[in-house]
Amino acid sequence: MNRPVVVVGSVNLDRVQTVATLPAPGATVHGTSFATFHGGKGANQAVAAARMGAPVHFLGAVGDDAEGARLRAALVADGIDVAGLRTLDGPTGFATILVADDGENVIVLEAGANGRLLPDHLDPSAFVGAAVALFQLEVPLATVRRGLELARAAGATTVLNAAPPVGADALPAELVDVLVVNATEAAALASSADALMRSADALASGADARDPAALLDALAARYATVVLTLGADGVAWARGAERGRRAARRVPVVDTTGAGDTFTGALVAGMAAGVPWGEALERATIAASLCVGVAGAQASIPRAADVDRVRGAG
Repeated sequence: MNRPVVVVGSVNLDRVQTVATLPAPGATVHGTSFATFHGGKGANQAVAAARMGAPVHFLGAVGDDAEGARLRAALVADGIDVAGLRTLDGPTGFATILVADDGENVIVLEAGANGRLLPDHLDPSAFVGAAVALFQLEVPLATVRRGLELARAAGATTVLNAAPPVGADALPAELVDVLVVNATEAAALASSADALMRSADALASGADARDPAALLDALAARYATVVLTLGADGVAWARGAERGRRAARRVPVVDTTGAGDTFTGALVAGMAAGVPWGEALERATIAASLCVGVAGAQASIPRAADVDRVRGAG
């Protein structure tokens, strides 16, 4: 039986409006549809890991409102242990998401209960026996740090999805076994004074600071393993001196909202199951490609059987 994945992160109700094109600053555009979905980076990644077969324990917070009850019930329906999901006074977090016809999106977050999740809310016993502990940055930085410390003390492999990247460089890199970032997040981290100082050789050649190889070299100077998601260009990774690249499947794009979360959740599920690194990346890449063909965050996350079907088809 797989050892559990512990996910510490956010839970949101996503309010999604579709538009022909994303508005420029000061512009007004007409929406073409509106719907609500279950979201939050933490919850999305927990659902992705659970649907890929991992036992998942979720630690986070919702408000004492109808939205909080709805989101809690949705996690339970996906088989996720929510004993560590607190109900706090006040509203549940929500996100306002605009999705254009080409699949690109912009997101505005209202933290709600996510912003009130404190370090003391994390139960140390929740990490005991876990294979992997996964974190993002939609809850307070102090809470993420405490979770990393508890996970490390319990012997779990720690994975940080530095999204959004603000404040990520303040977290001790030695607490992070695997860093997962997209190109924008990687560039933000690589531009910090500490990262530049430690990776002077990587960037001294004048290479494009957004080039995947340069970004990997910059971040690999700080983190043991770096996974760089590149959207339609697939994924690149660095483990010590080792480097690798995997192409993405070419698929029609409906909505990219949950793709990164699907990739990350699927990756940690593979890690927890002990599958080889290359296979874990392959399965995560396939899962993300299936996700972008369906609207919504959690609604679009595939299951292990869907990924296996694609792998079997070659």
